[in-house]
Amino acid sequence: MQARTKKRLIETGLVPLHFMVHPANVERIKRYVAAVEPDEEDEGTMTAEEFFAKHFTGQTEGAVVLRGARHRENLTQAQLAELTGIPQRHISEMENGKRTIGKERAKLLSKALNTDYRVFL
Repeated sequence: MQARTKKRLIETGLVPLHFMVHPANVERIKRYVAAVEPDEEDEGTMTAEEFFAKHFTGQTEGAVVLRGARHRENLTQAQLAELTGIPQRHISEMENGKRTIGKERAKLLSKALNTDYRVFL
């Protein structure tokens, strides 16, 4: 018995989208669409390194991942400090790229933030 599979999309072009918005929001929505839609020559893919370089210029990947994981878990720096035993000041410095995270701290952070420690290194 053959299993059903999804059909591949045949059309690769853009899909027209029409909706009503408040006039005050038109420019904000246009800017948002321009930000999320790839350019004509862009294929819409990029490596993680390209993404970080484009969106987080001058910040280390570990710092961005730490900040994002903390926000995902809805924790403040003080709450994370309490969970890990790492001083809040050090967490702030790690998130701002002024202090390296290191393997031991990464393991402490990963337990509190429910992630793999290697993402911080």
